[in-house]
Amino acid sequence: MSTVSGTPAAGSVSGSTPVGSTPADATSPALWWRGAVVYAVYPTSFADGDGDGIGDLRGLRERLDHIADLGADAIWLCPWNPSPMADGGYDVSDYCDINPMLGTLNEARALIDDVHARGMRLIVDLVANHTSNQHPWFQAALAAGRGSTERERYLFRDGRGELGERPPNGWISAFGDSGWTRVTEPDGSPGQWYFHTFAPEQPDLDWSREQVRADFDDIMRFWFDLGVDGLRVDAAPAMAKEAGLPDYDLAAYGDPSVFRSSAWVDSPQWDTPGIHDIMRRFRSVAREYGEDRMFVAEAVVSSSERLADYVRPDELNTAFNFQFLKEPWGPGLRAVIDETLRLHAEVGAPPTWCLSSHDEVRLATRLGRPDTTAVHMVDPATAPTDLELGRRRARAALLLMLALPGSCYLYQGEELGLPYVADLPVESLRDPVHRRSGGTIRGRDGSRVPMPWSGDRPPFGFSTNDDTWFPMPADWADLTVAAEEADPGSTLHLLRAALRLRRAQGAPEAALAWRASDPAVLDFERLDRHGAPVRCVLNLSGAPVPIDDGWEVTLSSIQLLAATLPHDATAWLRRVR
Repeated sequence: MSTVSGTPAAGSVSGSTPVGSTPADATSPALWWRGAVVYAVYPTSFADGDGDGIGDLRGLRERLDHIADLGADAIWLCPWNPSPMADGGYDVSDYCDINPMLGTLNEARALIDDVHARGMRLIVDLVANHTSNQHPWFQAALAAGRGSTERERYLFRDGRGELGERPPNGWISAFGDSGWTRVTEPDGSPGQWYFHTFAPEQPDLDWSREQVRADFDDIMRFWFDLGVDGLRVDAAPAMAKEAGLPDYDLAAYGDPSVFRSSAWVDSPQWDTPGIHDIMRRFRSVAREYGEDRMFVAEAVVSSSERLADYVRPDELNTAFNFQFLKEPWGPGLRAVIDETLRLHAEVGAPPTWCLSSHDEVRLATRLGRPDTTAVHMVDPATAPTDLELGRRRARAALLLMLALPGSCYLYQGEELGLPYVADLPVESLRDPVHRRSGGTIRGRDGSRVPMPWSGDRPPFGFSTNDDTWFPMPADWADLTVAAEEADPGSTLHLLRAALRLRRAQGAPEAALAWRASDPAVLDFERLDRHGAPVRCVLNLSGAPVPIDDGWEVTLSSIQLLAATLPHDATAWLRRVR
């Protein structure tokens, strides 16, 4: 780690260029979301409070101190609305109520109060591209028949062919096969087709209709009035389709049975220009409640440039950076960081970093495979995994992410180093990807196994019921919260220390500057809230690198036995002279 001479000016290092600076007026302390650490909760798998084996709001309330003690600023809660659960809650049948298996609206109000009492915020999912096929809107559309106003809420079309027996066009489902399903008309005859970007149980709404937009204005106001602090916009790029629904050979972008929407460029069903008017309308509703109410977009798009369009000043506040998540483990991370910081700075938005989620292979598993890319929904059970290596790299990756300017998201269990469970019994799998692939892809369920809290056997304190939402591995005793609390070298202790230090240093949006180093050593410097220089160094060079004189290690992803940083390790440093 070579030194750079001179005293750094604000946000820079002598001889280098600061990356990711932000306009001063955009860093108001009230805008908590610009630098927040957000903890993502998959509610059915977090904690069971009523003993039925399924996580719920009571269980979450009982375990809130774990999230607060970790040091999170906010919680993102995956869907809590009523749902038939054809896709893990992302098939909503009532947008203004709580799924009975999770709790009630009164319990939701109590949760919001409990979260706020601990100094945290709450973000909840807004699944706006599609409803459940059991939603009253869709049931009314089925009953009303062709040409009805009820069907105008959705994308109903006549089929092709002499008898309408073929889908209206070649659009595909993200979960495999055609995106069209034919209905039976009220008189029993074969009828129209409806489009679904995801499973057939998730019919897409027609967002060109004013009634749909107005309904969601009211839905957003309902949750903001209840007290939620933010909304995660699910599948944002799917919401606007090209007028006329023109045909398109999406299969040309690869295997249509696997969701790779990041390759869908100039597609009439994904990331079309019309989406941005919808996002502007969303933002205008949130501004009725003040600038501290926020959105985060799930926008898997083809480039960082297109992602930045979603967070322009009049659109959404933040958007997950999937380019960072999907980049292979290696020196290429630097280019992704640079591009992200530059493009977000141009629109005045903070970057939003993440390394894992309920939709992705867990980090410790992915980084322990020969191929460390995060190709969406590719089956991790088909690849060998070195979990010791994966956890070492995961710890290093998390320290890198937490040192970067902007906000970041941690998925439940990342603080424990949990792996993807590749051997769930087939009969327990719920992911529609598994069904629609004919069983060839196991899907995302292995990342949604319940949290282990304590004890030496399943259900590890998650529930008093041994029959849990998904079966829990028998060998997780060393990965429970209780076990890791007792181990000073655990990932749990590392992340608690990292979040304490991040909060103490402050200045979450301070620009970074790269120091002169081997290209495989990611070495950057920033200023803390007091103007003092701090550094983050990730060594990917394959050999140990020395720690410079004049710098002191404040935190490292592994125990350092000498004044060197080994391969696949990250250290945070401060200047001591």
